[in-house]
Amino acid sequence: MSYIDTVSTDVLIIGGGPSGLAASIHLADILKRRGQNKRILLIEKGRAIGSHILSGAIIKPSVFKELLPDVDFSEIPFNAKVTKDKTILLTVKRAISLPFHLPYMSNNGNYTASLGQICRYLAIKAEEKGVEIYTGFAVDEILYKDGKVTGAKTKDTGLDHHGHQLENFQSGTWIEAKLTIFAEGTRGSLTKMLIKKFNLDKERNEQVYSLGCKEIWTVPEGNIKAGHVYHTMGYPLDNDEFGGGFIYGLNDNKVAIGLVVGLDYQDPTFDVHDAFQIWKTTSFVSKILKGGKLVEYGAKTLPEGGHYAVPKLYVDNALIVGDSAGLLAMPALKGVHLAVRSGMLAAQATADALSNNDTSEKSLQQYETLVNNSAIHKEMYAVRNFRQGFTKGLIVGGLHFATQLITGGAGFFGRLRSHADYQTTLKLSQFKKKPFKERFRGKLEFDKVLTFDKSTDVYHSGVYHDEQQVVHLHINDKENFDAVNIEQYGAPEQFYCSSEVYELHINKAGQKELRIHAENCMHCKTCDIKSPGKGITWVVPNGGNGPDFQNM
Repeated sequence: MSYIDTVSTDVLIIGGGPSGLAASIHLADILKRRGQNKRILLIEKGRAIGSHILSGAIIKPSVFKELLPDVDFSEIPFNAKVTKDKTILLTVKRAISLPFHLPYMSNNGNYTASLGQICRYLAIKAEEKGVEIYTGFAVDEILYKDGKVTGAKTKDTGLDHHGHQLENFQSGTWIEAKLTIFAEGTRGSLTKMLIKKFNLDKERNEQVYSLGCKEIWTVPEGNIKAGHVYHTMGYPLDNDEFGGGFIYGLNDNKVAIGLVVGLDYQDPTFDVHDAFQIWKTTSFVSKILKGGKLVEYGAKTLPEGGHYAVPKLYVDNALIVGDSAGLLAMPALKGVHLAVRSGMLAAQATADALSNNDTSEKSLQQYETLVNNSAIHKEMYAVRNFRQGFTKGLIVGGLHFATQLITGGAGFFGRLRSHADYQTTLKLSQFKKKPFKERFRGKLEFDKVLTFDKSTDVYHSGVYHDEQQVVHLHINDKENFDAVNIEQYGAPEQFYCSSEVYELHINKAGQKELRIHAENCMHCKTCDIKSPGKGITWVVPNGGNGPDFQNM
């Protein structure tokens, strides 16, 4: 099959998040200093830069000074500098302020921010340096020649639900590149293909993830000060559920709140979104939100596997950066500065490869060497066993963490392994504790003032998908899915999905069917991660589809 449209570039960057934008900026700067004129093309699937960007976010700012040395630091759109930083232990009725910071959790010198706004700013800087940025283009295929990456292809459009061509059918464009940088963010769909094809996760730990649900509120003056930061532990999570909440005071009487929960929980009925709503009803959180109004909602997953789960970062003609590479430091739960750093290091390796006219795997090994000699390795290696230590609950995890602190991250048991999140869910018959709805009986009727159902929250995400397209959420084996995922696990998709995409429908004859409302999809990838037996595969929908975050 031949494609009419072909574009050639020296460097193709897939993804307009912090790692991809940092790579483009730093590469443009290096090439300019060397007097080299190379084409840098960045493709983003969101309708605009920032549309698909969500983070807490508290950011370590120093790396931005290195990325943009000629820019007045005050010009970068950080929000408020952290002036108060507390960890709160929540119970049903109480909020206990811990008199100390948990190790690695201090935010002294950091800034609250909208990562989407930061990325929009970085995109402007990139374009000023000659980087070509194209938004609203989904990329769903890696191009190969002689088994080596040669670029990527944008998604065909103008197809109906069955894949039949409509009158407005448009074949995707081949983008041929000397070097491709995969910067898709968490659980990147192309990165996933690349890792599988080249077995880049060989001898690595399974990557594990958390799901974070976040809201932005406007609140009355005095409810919280800009720069005041709170992280919560405890309620509504129990000993077997890893995670916690965050409250970040922003400028202009706004506050960012969220709950982040590890996807290695066992309860097939656990619902992170609904747990987030229950978390808001605690006296500590509800007092901050009293009299306020919901502005925006979003959800995303985070890679938490740490150092031992980072895949090989290079192959012939291609590099992996940022969250796609699993570069997030636990327990600080920070990855933005590491994403930017990885983009800069990838740019350095790319510039040298282009100068030498050698983008082979041997040449690009320099990137992984740079990463291993950088602050990325230093931060991640020091907590290399952190997340794996909590697989048997918070008490055992806390003991593991204590031994890691004593031994410089090693612990007393050496390298700890992890299981993929889809493997940790128990069948309904196996789960002997109270299921989620019984645990929180009487607390799941949401008032749409303080607490919200999923459909209301989704409305505040700006999500949109074209009606005419192949559904981008694929059930891999329907017969097996119905027999196992629905009958044995109770269709956990209906609970773990952050945006009411999955609905279990039971007809009058008692037959069960999972209905997919793809138009609600937040692109968080939880279904691709958590579905028992790898039952669902997430692929990119049409370009420009999905949420349209403004301040996330």
